[in-house]
Amino acid sequence: MKITKLPEGDKLTVKIEGRLDTTTAPELENDLKASYEGVSEMLLDVSQMEYISSAGLRVFLSAHKTMSKQGILKVKGANPDIIEIFEVTGFSDILNLE
Repeated sequence: MKITKLPEGDKLTVKIEGRLDTTTAPELENDLKASYEGVSEMLLDVSQMEYISSAGLRVFLSAHKTMSKQGILKVKGANPDIIEIFEVTGFSDILNLE
């Protein structure tokens, strides 16, 4: 997995490439925790993400909870397989998908 952060004032875009699973989820979680301060809009660009496991979904849920207290979290560019996972798990009702 590769994580790229692109800050623009109080907006932060986080590009996630590859697989988000039990091995890589802690890295993303730690990276996001270090990035919340001063951010009112966080955009998770998952257009290059190939897979998300339940561990990855937990990281997204945690990010959603944190950002809902200080702004908004958006998830952009999910491929059909990722969208299906979001729909089956009910995350499509929780996350702001673009």
